[in-house]
Amino acid sequence: MSALPNCPKCDSSYVYLDGALFICPECAHEWAEGESNADSDALVVKDANGNSLEAGDSVTLIKDLKVKGSSSTAKIGTKVKINRLLEGDHNIDCRIDGIGAMLLKSEFVKKA
Repeated sequence: MSALPNCPKCDSSYVYLDGALFICPECAHEWAEGESNADSDALVVKDANGNSLEAGDSVTLIKDLKVKGSSSTAKIGTKVKINRLLEGDHNIDCRIDGIGAMLLKSEFVKKA
């Protein structure tokens, strides 16, 4: 029997195997045998169609969005360039012409 690897996140030696996944009880990290640590830490943001988004991508709004604190509206079909991706509910930081800097939910955009 081969020894189990240490956890790639916290380097704990109390790792156990559950089916095809290794599980660390100390930090609750789960990973497959060949999975690298860099892939598991990367932020993955997907648009409404399931395409992966990255900083610098251009996206199009698929719904009219009201701008909070203003009477203006970001119209459907508006093309926006992503400045950066964030963790959380509103995970796209961008700038919309005529409106300014905004945070958008990825479910309201599609990759252009």
